[in-house]
Amino acid sequence: MDQLREYWWVIILLFAFLSCFVTINQGFIGVVTMFGKYQRIMRPGLNFKIPFLEQINKKVSIQNRSVELEFQAVTVDQANVYFKSMLLYSVINVDEETIKNVAFKFISDKDFMQALIRTVEGSIRAFVATKKQAEVLNVRRDIVENVKEQVDVSLEAWGYHLQDLQINDITFDEAIITSMSKVVASNNLKAAAENEGQALLITKTKAAEAEGNAIKIAAEAERQAAQLRGQGVALFREEVAKGMSQAAEQMKQANLDTNVILFSMWTEAIKNFAEYGKGNVIFLDGSSEGMEKTMRQIMAMQQMGDKK
Repeated sequence: MDQLREYWWVIILLFAFLSCFVTINQGFIGVVTMFGKYQRIMRPGLNFKIPFLEQINKKVSIQNRSVELEFQAVTVDQANVYFKSMLLYSVINVDEETIKNVAFKFISDKDFMQALIRTVEGSIRAFVATKKQAEVLNVRRDIVENVKEQVDVSLEAWGYHLQDLQINDITFDEAIITSMSKVVASNNLKAAAENEGQALLITKTKAAEAEGNAIKIAAEAERQAAQLRGQGVALFREEVAKGMSQAAEQMKQANLDTNVILFSMWTEAIKNFAEYGKGNVIFLDGSSEGMEKTMRQIMAMQQMGDKK
């Protein structure tokens, strides 16, 4: 006991020596103050400090931190929109000035978190207030970019950087969701009807084109057939004329009446009418006067042909 009283100063020196060393964990920066005033920063690892004078005021985390947000906004057409989002942020860098801002801008981390959340919510609410309810779902990326652009300015002054903002869910009141579902369903029905109409129009158009092409092909075939029939009739008449000319010439040489040829053709025609008529009715004057009249007409036609 007496020895302890005698060597008390050794114990004090040992305690002071041990208090000169302090360890800062990885991912943190130590902020050192002396008599309540900022003095310097300590990096991760083993550091030295003046015992009893320097104090570790705060250990600032330089790791990524996240916070989940749930809040409500109102569109320009007075529709309530409910957001669920995740905010990812961190200290900008490990520079001394940045660490000082992080350590002394706010009294506590709770105050900083409250300011951060209110800033993000206010930025999103201000942006949503300029959009209509139907536009909100289509501007998710614009909301994120607008918030990062505005919030980053404030965060940099506090020593932080907004790394990412993810809007995980956007919902509306039940009545709005129901009406939106009806609008989507009606639009789908309208699109289906338009597609069906277009398909029917294409089918009808193709059928009409095919029918038109078939009519053109049939008309062309009929034209060619008529042409060939005309050529056949012309050849037939030419051959008949040649045959009749030869027969008439031979009968003249034999001093016979050429009208016999016409009479023979007349009787042959009547015979063909009877054999191949297939039920068709043809009225002919079979009397001697009728035959004589027909013969005169045929002879007159022959004389006209000889004059030409």
